Amino acid sequence: MKRREFLTAASVAGGGVAAAAPAAAQETATPTPTQTGGGDSGGGGGGFTWTVDMTDENVFIPEDLQVRPGDTVVWENVGSVGHTVTAYEDDIPEEAEFFASGGFDSEEAARNGYPDSGVIEGGESYEHTFSVEGTHEYFCIPHESIGMVGTIEVTPDAPTPTPEPAAGGAEVDDNPEHWGVPFQAHFVGLATALGVVASLVFTFYALKYGESPNTTGGND
Repeated sequence: MKRREFLTAASVAGGGVAAAAPAAAQETATPTPTQTGGGDSGGGGGGFTWTVDMTDENVFIPEDLQVRPGDTVVWENVGSVGHTVTAYEDDIPEEAEFFASGGFDSEEAARNGYPDSGVIEGGESYEHTFSVEGTHEYFCIPHESIGMVGTIEVTPDAPTPTPEPAAGGAEVDDNPEHWGVPFQAHFVGLATALGVVASLVFTFYALKYGESPNTTGGND
């Protein structure tokens, strides 16, 4: 059993009730990538950028992420509690570059450097580009014992993502059904407005001209 599996099982056994809601969120969370290069995720320069949130519930969301070689993962601290991103040195591919917030070159150095260095405070982020295929396991030093661990699986067989448009390049959506109100509601509103205008015009002419000029009065 790998360290990640052991720590996860231990955290569930010791206090899994508190972590049940965050765990459910991890299972359903689907990160949305942004395109940082030409979309060539084969390690030839340019890939996709994926975001992993670090929360005050002491979890990575998503906990498990599958990317392609050449993709970048950005860990963002969306809470106020400080975290680290530290690779398990023995649980990443042998040819892979060690990664850790703080720029450490080994797991031991990262552990020894905490808490003076490597902490990602609220609102801050850390990123790493993965080029070597395989499983990359990592953890948060201060919250490792309660199961704050994650996995990045790098494989060319990862699903091809649909990136968000780059800033400034978004197309204007002219479909009324995407404006937050169904098209039928827009149609009814327009018809109602036209009806009100027609009623006002009719009333104006009726009051101004009164009876038709062809109408004669008196009893002849």
